[in-house]
Amino acid sequence: MTIRLLRTLVAVADAKTFSAAADAVNVTHAAVSQQMRTLEADMGVALFDRSTRTPELTPIAHRIVAKARVLLADYDNLLPSVLDEDGLSGDVRLGALGTTLTGLTPRAMAVLKERYPTIGLHIRPGLTGDLLADVERGTLDAAIVTKPHLMPLRVQFRTLAHEPLQLIAPADEPSDDPFELLQKRPFIRFNRSAVLGALIENWIVSKRLRVSEAMELNSAEAISSMVQAGLGVSIVPDLAVRPRDGIDVKRLPLGPDAPARILGLAYPTDQIKTRVIEEVFDALTSVIPAAQRADQP
Repeated sequence: MTIRLLRTLVAVADAKTFSAAADAVNVTHAAVSQQMRTLEADMGVALFDRSTRTPELTPIAHRIVAKARVLLADYDNLLPSVLDEDGLSGDVRLGALGTTLTGLTPRAMAVLKERYPTIGLHIRPGLTGDLLADVERGTLDAAIVTKPHLMPLRVQFRTLAHEPLQLIAPADEPSDDPFELLQKRPFIRFNRSAVLGALIENWIVSKRLRVSEAMELNSAEAISSMVQAGLGVSIVPDLAVRPRDGIDVKRLPLGPDAPARILGLAYPTDQIKTRVIEEVFDALTSVIPAAQRADQP
C-alpha cells in the first residue's frame, strides 16, 4: 500500500467514477482500475461493489477513505511542518466566494504574503455549498463562505463580517424607495441554489413582494454590471470590503429589519495547519476595519 494508491482511492470517492478520478490524478482509466485492484489485494478487503454498472465503494471503503484523507493531509504537510518552526512555509489552498475576489480576498492575501513571503497561495472560487464540501473532504484548507443554516459536522466557522443586504439600482434612478423599485423594475436575481440567493429569496417572500424576474446569475459583479446598464434592480450584500474600482450604482438600504449575510472562514475541525489558518483569519480581519473607514463619507 502506498500514498499514491490512497490518493487515487480518495479521488475515486470524490469523483464517483474511475474515468473522472483518472483525470484528477493524471493517469489513465486502466491505471486507476489496476491501482484499485492492487490496493484491494494489499489490504485483503473488497473496496468496490462491482455488481453495479459503475463500481461503488463498499461500507468499509468509505471508512478507509475517511482515514486516508487525514493520512494524506498529514503527509502533504510533513515537509512544510519541519522546514519552519511556525509551519508557515507550506501551501494554503483557499476557497473564496466570487463576491470577495475583487475586494476582501486580494487585499487580505497581499497582507498575508507580505508577512510570510514563503507561503504558497492557491485560491479557488466557488459558491458556499461547493466550497464547504471541498473543505469537508480535505481538498481545501479553508474557505471564505456565507454561513449556511447548517454547517457540515467536521467544519468549523469563524465570523468575519455581517453584510446587510441592500438594493442596487441604476445611478440615475429617480426613486429612492426600494420596495417600489422591486415591484416596478425588472429584478436581477442571485442564484437561488446558493446560500446568499436563498437568503434574498426568503426576505422577498417574507415581505410578500412580487418581483418581475429578468435573469438569475451566479456573480454579484455581473449582477451589478447588469444593473449599471439599466437592465433592472437587484439585492446584494453591502460588502465589508468593496472593490477599489467599484461599479457606479445607487445603493438603498432595505430597512432596519434587513437580513445580513454572515461572512466567515470555514475550515476542518481536525485542521493540522492551525497556525497557517490563524494567520489567514488574522489577515482577513485586519483589512476589514480599514476598508470600512475608507468607505465612510
